[in-house]
Amino acid sequence: MAGIFDTLINCFAKKPSEAAAGAAPFRVVFVLGGPGSGKGTMCARVVEKYGWVHLSAGDLLRAERKDPASKNGALINEYIREGNIVPVGITLALIRTAMEQSGARNFLVDGFPRSADNLEGWEVDMAECADVASLLYLETTEAVMTERILRRSAETVAAGGAARSDDNAEAIAKRFATYHTSTMPIIEIFKGRNKVHVVDSTPAPDVVFACVCELFEKLGS
Repeated sequence: MAGIFDTLINCFAKKPSEAAAGAAPFRVVFVLGGPGSGKGTMCARVVEKYGWVHLSAGDLLRAERKDPASKNGALINEYIREGNIVPVGITLALIRTAMEQSGARNFLVDGFPRSADNLEGWEVDMAECADVASLLYLETTEAVMTERILRRSAETVAAGGAARSDDNAEAIAKRFATYHTSTMPIIEIFKGRNKVHVVDSTPAPDVVFACVCELFEKLGS
């Protein structure tokens, strides 16, 4: 695995993920962590306290696949069901449209980039419009994440909702495998750029959020 990490880090070492200072209209913090690490919870709190706009790559993709007018809905559904990463062009188009329609400057981009292909696509298509200020990495164990995912699914069903198609043991295992092989190298790349803020997301939400706030206090408005 170390060899894969080293190769990717070298590949992206000379490709900064942000545009020249002052040139980009949007400012972004990537939010990464395994499924169930607390990304949605922490993003909601940042939105409430600091006013950043939360864009979840997964939510954008799920909304798109449910849109009967979407030409990509069936393809997105297949990728998500198998625990694989959706083609970067589709995800980037959804993220950029959401940014442009929001009228805001500061964005939490949750669950992206999840692979080397995602990062390369971002740096080709988005660097001129979005300055990546940092990557917030929420770190915890697979046991904790699995328990959270299954509890969330049970609570959704108990409330009369429908469980997500990928909130089952088989799909969760696939999601963890994809996360370790594809997303962890991205976190290492940003560590090499001194742009990662690591937070242990195992404790209670208030404890985790206090650590998250350290990053946004530094970034300011």
